[in-house]
Amino acid sequence: MASPLLPTYETLIEQRIREAEARGEFDDLPGAGRPLDLDDDLLVPEDLRVAHRILKNSGYVPPEAQHLAEVNQLIATAGRAELSSEQGEAASRRLRTLLVQMELAGRPLAAAQAWHDYQEALGKRLQCAPDLSRDGDRPHR
Repeated sequence: MASPLLPTYETLIEQRIREAEARGEFDDLPGAGRPLDLDDDLLVPEDLRVAHRILKNSGYVPPEAQHLAEVNQLIATAGRAELSSEQGEAASRRLRTLLVQMELAGRPLAAAQAWHDYQEALGKRLQCAPDLSRDGDRPHR
């Protein structure tokens, strides 16, 4: 454990960056003052970038992105009060299928976060549901 008197590596690195910035070492970097291009393909292997860019420009959406969009839509649906129990069960089955596919594709943390978000949406919906446990609120048979 680091002593409170000694700077941690992170603190030391931050200090060095501030010093370099004060000396102006970052002033003439390429792209300085312009927004970052977050539409690049740095995470795509170099030999696949051209093909990836062509598919992306033609409107092709990778299956992983389609799955993630559907997962987000199912999570949003889970929080709606008008969802019937049959619809809820079908949505839950579909969500589990998608999450397994995400895990198999190497995205277990994203799948775990999506399941957590889904459970949270269900919990909020149940908290907002009328309490039928009191006698006065029970439907009459």
